[in-house]
Amino acid sequence: SGHVQLPSPQNVTLLSKDFDMILTWTPGEGSPPDVTYTVRYKSQERMDKWIKVPHCKNIHRTSCNLTCVLPNFFVKVWARVKAVSGGFQSPWVESQFKEYHLDVELAPPVLNVNVTENLIHVKASFPFATCVESLPWMYDLNLWEAGSEDKKQYERNFRKNTVTIDTTAFRGSYCLSARSSFQSIDFKYSKFSQPLCVLLNHKG
Repeated sequence: SGHVQLPSPQNVTLLSKDFDMILTWTPGEGSPPDVTYTVRYKSQERMDKWIKVPHCKNIHRTSCNLTCVLPNFFVKVWARVKAVSGGFQSPWVESQFKEYHLDVELAPPVLNVNVTENLIHVKASFPFATCVESLPWMYDLNLWEAGSEDKKQYERNFRKNTVTIDTTAFRGSYCLSARSSFQSIDFKYSKFSQPLCVLLNHKG
């Protein structure tokens, strides 16, 4: 009937990055400059229903953060996207599936270090959305003397727990680094954070 179709979005990928589940895509070749995109998702709980994502309707950007719309972090989800311009639209293009709990990719925590006379208090904060706060995130902490390879490990600390280290016997510069961890089927880890170094028991 002479109906013109818009080019479909390309490289449609559901990816896990730094605690977030994000759908990304690239514009179809020859897309008009005013093209917008609309995203929907479905989950294993209801395979027959594609659900609207209110913050990803007629958007100009080429990604949509789905983390906090997922109905359940323990089931597979799929997402799809279509291009819209004027009265025209492209066909929907569907991603592969992901499951947050199994596929989540962690970012290193940010360390907050408080040095008192003979103690170091270490807190970790995590760069994740509040909707996933209830999951059992943990962190591993390493401490070592600057220049040494010998690292003392404090493993599997619940994310809200402060690690307190007695530094009475320490002299000089010591470094700390941490990684996020999470147990799905086996343990998952982020990379370690950039070392943070402090001077201990420095007289003078």
